[in-house]
Amino acid sequence: MSVPGVGYVTALSFKAAVDDPTRFKSSGTVGAHFGLTPRRFQSGEKDNPGRISHAGDADVRATLYAAANAMLMRSIAWSSLKAWGVRLMKTKRRRRAIVAVASKIAVVLHWMWIDGTEFPFGSEASA
Repeated sequence: MSVPGVGYVTALSFKAAVDDPTRFKSSGTVGAHFGLTPRRFQSGEKDNPGRISHAGDADVRATLYAAANAMLMRSIAWSSLKAWGVRLMKTKRRRRAIVAVASKIAVVLHWMWIDGTEFPFGSEASA
């Protein structure tokens, strides 16, 4: 829960859904496990990136989305993750940025669970 935006519900639902953190070979696949990756429509010469794939647990995906929204919109504490999300919001739509930050939050939570480390905060200038 040291990640900004992540509260009791998000932390517990993430921990219950992942169950065993060693079953993922890398932390980068955790976001895809909960369906926070773009779905692709490919057929011959056409390649349309769609919305998220909606695979995995919908409740965990919803809590990760809410945590990312809280981090970007309500949290005062600056970090490199929030700075990345704010930069992404300037170039992409707000919802896309929130989904991308939600996926990164899943990766960071898994990484912190494996390593047992704390979330690295910083100032707005350093981020």
